[in-house]
This record gives sequence, structure tokens and C-alpha cells, in this order.
Amino acid sequence: MFRTAFQSLYTPSRTVAPSFSRSFRTTTPAHDFHFDTHHFVQRLEREGLNRAQAEGIMSAMAEVIDESIRNMTSNMVTKSEQEKHHYTQQVDFAQLKSELQLMEKNDLSMVKAENDRLVTDIEKLKQRLREEVARTQAGVRLDLNLEKGRIREEASRQELKVKEVDTRIEQEIAGLRAAIQSSKASLVAVSG
Repeated sequence: MFRTAFQSLYTPSRTVAPSFSRSFRTTTPAHDFHFDTHHFVQRLEREGLNRAQAEGIMSAMAEVIDESIRNMTSNMVTKSEQEKHHYTQQVDFAQLKSELQLMEKNDLSMVKAENDRLVTDIEKLKQRLREEVARTQAGVRLDLNLEKGRIREEASRQELKVKEVDTRIEQEIAGLRAAIQSSKASLVAVSG
């Protein structure tokens, strides 16, 4: 019973007692682990257990050890797998670096294009502002010139009125002088 249950997992490591002496192996052929079952059973018998109990404990221990080794080796990778994984990571990092550089170039191109567009828009706005300022200045100059012309016309009219008033005053003065002269002459003639 004991031999048939573990025969596929254990091979004899000693020729002393082939029914109890097995070599313990994992499922990965790269590592060989040996467990001397005969020696373990003898030790248990020396501790006071009978043969059936010692074989039962040895069987349980063999299963625990086998499962522990399977668990431990399932988390391990071979050197070739590790190198393959390392190479894959290097390729992934190189691809990521390439993509980042491409994205950076695209972003830089987009920023440059946007900057160029903004510079062009600013130049257009400056030109429109210059045109608007020139148009406003021309309008103000025209308004000033029209106002100056109106003021000149008004000044000319006022000057004509002043001249007319001066002429009337001089005529009145001349009339008064003539009246005074004629009054003087008629006084002199009456008195004389």
C-alpha cells in the first residue's frame, strides 16, 4: 500500500530498504529534492511509535513536503523565463519611450502651431487696431477742420457785424457832428 501510493513520486535513494527509502522529487525537473523515508520511519519507531503509525506519519509528512515544494516551485520562474520577461519589459519600455517621444513631438508641434496661430491673430488685431486708430484720427481731424471752418465763418460774420456797427457809429457821429455844426451855425446866425 505504501509503496504503490508514493511510487510515482519517490524513487529509492538507498538500497537498504527499498520499500521505505524513496527519493523526494518535485514536478520541475530542474530541482531534485530527496527525502529518506526509511530513515524517517526508523526515527519515529525509535521515538516509540509502531511501524504502521510511523509509516502513516511519514506518508502525511511526505505529502506536506511535496505540496510545500510544489507551492514554492510554482512561484518560481526559470532563468530563461526571467530573461524573456526582462527582454519583454525592455521592449515595452523602449516602445513606451518611443511613444512618449512621439507624443512629446506631437504636443510640441501642436503648441508651436497654436503659438504661430496666436501670433498671426495678434498681428491681425494689431493691424485692425492701427486701421481703427487711423480712421478715428481722420474723423477727429475732419471734425476739427469743419469746426475750424465754422469758427472762421462765425468770426468773419462777427467781424462784418463789428464793421457794420463801427460804420453806423461813425455815421451817427458824423451825423451828430453835422447836427452840432448846423446848430452852432444857426445859433451864430440867430445871435448875430
